[in-house]
Amino acid sequence: MVTIISGTNRAHSNTLRIAKYYQKVLKLKGLETQLLSLEELPDTLIKTDLYGNRSEAFKPIQELVAKTEKFLFVIPEYNGSFPGVLKTFIDACNFPESFYNKKACLVGISSGKYGNIRGVDHFAGICSYLHLHVMPLRIHVSAIKQEMNEDFEFFKEDTLKFTSEQMDKFIAF
Repeated sequence: MVTIISGTNRAHSNTLRIAKYYQKVLKLKGLETQLLSLEELPDTLIKTDLYGNRSEAFKPIQELVAKTEKFLFVIPEYNGSFPGVLKTFIDACNFPESFYNKKACLVGISSGKYGNIRGVDHFAGICSYLHLHVMPLRIHVSAIKQEMNEDFEFFKEDTLKFTSEQMDKFIAF
């Protein structure tokens, strides 16, 4: 199973829009995926699902993670890194089996000009600790609002080229 994770719990985020775009294009390329938006995390996550605790609300999310063999993370830039809710989500998942020896693809996005290079690198360090194997081709999309059309899809030739290449490599990974 392949799961795309929208790495923020922010409502109406560009992160979720890009995650849905990847899901749509991967389906056209023949790969079925599941989508997990961190908006779906229980509001009580910090009190109920850390340090070995498990709530009923988090169980289906944990089951999805456990069944997933490959992850595609869409990671927005928050304060020069990635959102704290993404780290909290990782911390809430069973360790080490949730991510150990599985595969990941990383997509960084930002409204600024660097496409969350620093945040993706920070997250890759966590992936290494988890033994989550990261595909070498990481995409960093800067100025995200100018990269999407009115249907919230990429339209610029170079972005289409590089994201398509990344998706092809992810399918083969």
